[in-house]
Amino acid sequence: MVLSMKGSVHGRILVGILLLLGCFHGYPQDLQDKAYQGWQAGVARAIITPVEYMWMAGFAAREAPANGKLHDLWVKALALEDVRGNKGLLITSDIIGFDRSLSQSICDELQAEFALNRADIVLSSSHTHSGPVLNNNLLGIYPPFNEEQLDQISEYREFLKDQVLVVAKRAFASRSAAKLSAGVGMARFAVNRRESGWEGDVLYKPEVKGPSDHAVPVIKITDDEDELIAVVFGYACHPTSLSINKWSGDYPGYAQLELEDLYPGATAMFFTAFGADQNPFPRGGILQTEQYGRELAIAVDRVLKDSLRMLSPSLTATYREIELNIAPPPDDEELDQIIEAGAGWERRWALGIKEKKSLGEDLPDAYPHYPIQTWQLGSQIMIVLGGEVVVDYTLRLREIHGNDLIFMGYANDVMTYIPSERVLKEGGYEGKSAMWVYGHRGTWEPGLEDKIIHEVAQQIDFLLKEGQGK
Repeated sequence: MVLSMKGSVHGRILVGILLLLGCFHGYPQDLQDKAYQGWQAGVARAIITPVEYMWMAGFAAREAPANGKLHDLWVKALALEDVRGNKGLLITSDIIGFDRSLSQSICDELQAEFALNRADIVLSSSHTHSGPVLNNNLLGIYPPFNEEQLDQISEYREFLKDQVLVVAKRAFASRSAAKLSAGVGMARFAVNRRESGWEGDVLYKPEVKGPSDHAVPVIKITDDEDELIAVVFGYACHPTSLSINKWSGDYPGYAQLELEDLYPGATAMFFTAFGADQNPFPRGGILQTEQYGRELAIAVDRVLKDSLRMLSPSLTATYREIELNIAPPPDDEELDQIIEAGAGWERRWALGIKEKKSLGEDLPDAYPHYPIQTWQLGSQIMIVLGGEVVVDYTLRLREIHGNDLIFMGYANDVMTYIPSERVLKEGGYEGKSAMWVYGHRGTWEPGLEDKIIHEVAQQIDFLLKEGQGK
């Protein structure tokens, strides 16, 4: 397990005074403004579009590599420093997700280069299904790759790692005085795909059912002259509007481009929230995807122009990895049924499990490194979970801890889906066979939801206690 918690006693009195000043509306505006000064922020970005037409990630149905692009893929960095000198680095990216080995390798170098703790680094992916294959843990859903294709994947992983380090260095080097504020908007194109279906036309199927999260959380970063430097925003929905063989960031890519057109010189950074069981609805190709991007950008723009909540210059971060148990694999009879009637990737998984069982090979009964991370930026708490997290976690955490939370999934390590107990019992893709996609021996064992919720509660409790001491 890894445990890292930040927060110094030094500076608590100073930040407490600053917060107090901001709370008294009778004070002159310049004194109120000082309560939120002290942030340093820097941003940087780099194109990560593959130079070769390699295989694309996310869909098992593709039969050929990429053959063009709609727009470039990007990796972006936001480097922060608070009034006490605590640093944070947020990386967003147009990729399917970081696996553990790549995440560890990147974080090791970032920690050494910038004197960071593991808690200070968030590696976020949009989970676009129009980017390149780059992880080992999803290879089961693609046709067997030849040596040249495997070399492409390996070389791209190294290229991506290099670009993350490049943008991190540039972001830290470009830090200057900044202000942070937070708000929330709304977009309604996400639909629960487990109950409303994966496809369909909303005009002829209006009975949209199942839980969804339509919030659009926004963090605004401005310079000391109130010019927009960057905007960080999220949405709980799979970036699966497109399944064509052309590189793109899907609807998040279009949303970021739209915002950067609206605010020249600013950097738009997207993260996917807890939307593993949510799809854009309907999914209708490039024009529909552009529409969703514009809808999301409009929601963000409204928040940027509204009265946002200012965030005092205080950054506290926590990070811990917990163990989640994995159920035994199906018995031989069920494996034989999958081999006989399953899809191609399902048959390959079942054959592989059956062979490992016959050879007596180790089939791990747990995943010991599930990452849970929490940041507090001033009064804003951001909960960061690994894997593909279903929306039930958002709803339960809001019920326990209130609505004023930001949720980020697909971060630090995307090892498989993270179902709630409800979804686990129901089964289906998110509750069962998605574990096969990622190569695990079976489903999660019951109890994972409470383990995750408990750890999140402990981290929030730590952050709130730190805040009370300031």
